[in-house]
Order: sequence, then structure tokens, then C-alpha cells
Amino acid sequence: MKKVVDAYAALKANLQAGNLGPPSSKRHRKAVGTPIVFRPEAAQPFDDRCLSWQYDARTISIWTVDGRMKGIRFACSPDQLKTLVQYRKGESDLVFRGGKWFLIATCDIPDPEAYEPADWIGVDRGIVNLATTSDGANYQGRRLGRYRRWQARKRAELQARGTRSATRRLARRAKKEKRHAAQVNHKISKEIVSVAQRTGRGIAVEALGGIRERVRLRRDQRGTLSSWPFHQLGQYLDHKARKAGVPFLEVDAAYTSQRCPRCGHTERANRPIRDHFCCRWCGLAGPADVVAGVNVRDRARSAWVFVTAPAPFP
Repeated sequence: MKKVVDAYAALKANLQAGNLGPPSSKRHRKAVGTPIVFRPEAAQPFDDRCLSWQYDARTISIWTVDGRMKGIRFACSPDQLKTLVQYRKGESDLVFRGGKWFLIATCDIPDPEAYEPADWIGVDRGIVNLATTSDGANYQGRRLGRYRRWQARKRAELQARGTRSATRRLARRAKKEKRHAAQVNHKISKEIVSVAQRTGRGIAVEALGGIRERVRLRRDQRGTLSSWPFHQLGQYLDHKARKAGVPFLEVDAAYTSQRCPRCGHTERANRPIRDHFCCRWCGLAGPADVVAGVNVRDRARSAWVFVTAPAPFP
């Protein structure tokens, strides 16, 4: 009942704020004349009044339309159970996904205090190489790109059919591709944060916000750019770093792949091809993505001084 009330309250607020256009618009008339519907498998929120946890027995008691159901078992790892006991807070969502029931609990976990970094690991994010660190570690995106191209071919075949079964299969394939890309980013971010924590260093990445609006590409390259998961990788690095107490910093991305980290000479000709860097002034040469990671690391060293500097007296 609360979910229905909230849905109609949100509709009324949008109408009053003018988010759906004037009353004469087609969008406004459709919103007013169409009843609100809910997906049969939509998530259902439960608070502590209608759902209780029994951690020792690993069971829950939950209210349903047929009354309260008790002794329903739930499964989780020992670490997840410990987190539930210590930090669970607020509502829990009951979700039916893929033929299974999931109870998603909200846990408010305090972030540990970040340590003072001894140095920084610069991370350069790209399309061909998803991540390259200043230490020389390279995480290639060749397999992910090949997988996406294969999925695109299958997607085109299903779209050409246009049947209801093809539409359902398209939705399943889209979710599978999204999960695959997320798993790749999880593995990369986990390894980088682990190295930074073990060596007492921080993590620095380029600030790439708005790059899709700034760059103009050929038509055959637009799909590759739009599916580039750089933002998700940055979010995973930030989240895992905060959880581990590792300092995380975003620095300016301008000319990191064209600047020489030894003499500072910046020129487009320093990078004659995508994979190779060669300074036209001092002759420093090496992999272009590693050089970009070193530039990110150097900028983080300078930026951290201003971040941690005491505030000036008025």
C-alpha cells in the first residue's frame, strides 16, 4: 500500500512542478489518463515493522498478504552475516530475479580513515587497454571488446526477427553483457587497490567526465566509445579504495598521453602511434599508456600537497 501511495504522490509532485509539460501536452494527458502499473517482479521494500531477522538461526519473519511467514531461511557467507549483524540499517528489498528470491539488505559501513600515502599509483584508463598503471601493469580490453562485438552480432540477428521471444532474449543478453563487463572491472579494481594497500600508496586516476560529449568520432567508432566502461571502473576503484582506507584522487587529464614525464615537453608528435611514446625533445621512449600513468602519478603528487595543506588564516 505504501508503494502505491508513494507512486501517486510522486506523479502529483511531477505534475505540479511541470516536469511532464503543460496540461495541453500529450505527455501530460497520458500521465493523467493512464493508471499507474507495477511490474510483477518489481522489488518490494520492507522495514523492521514487517520484516525481522533472526541471525543465529539464519531465518527471517516477513509479512505477506496471507499473513506473517516465519522461519524462512536465508543463505549468505560468514563475512556477510557478520556485516549484517553489525551494520544493517533501514529497509530491505525483496527481489525475484532469474527464478530466485534475493533479500537485499542496506548496511551502513563506516569508512576507515585513509592513511598518508608514501607515493601514488597512476592509472590510465583506455579502450584498447582498460587500465594501465604507472608500475607497468597492463589490463587489456581485447577479450571484452571481442565479447561485445560477438554480442552485437547476436543482438542484430535477434532484432531482425522482431518476435516477442527475440525481445525477451535481447533483454537477457543485455543483462548478461552488463554483468560480464562489471566482473572485468571488479577484478581490475580489486588488484589495483590490493597493490596500493600492500605498498602504502594511493591511487590516482584521470578525471574523464564529459569525454563522450567532447570527442567526435566516426560512425563505426561510436558504439565502442559508448560501451567504454571507464566510469564504472573509476567508481569501483573509488569504492574499494575507501573501503580499504587507500587514498583516492582524480587529477586533470589534459595532455597526459602527450607530455614527457622527464622534461615536460608536450606535443602531439610525442605519440606518433597509439602504443608508442617518444619525446621529440629529450628522446624518452616507452609504452604510451605507461607514460600516461606516470604523468597521472606525478600530478597526484602535486595535487596531494594542496589537498592536505592547512587552510590559510583569514
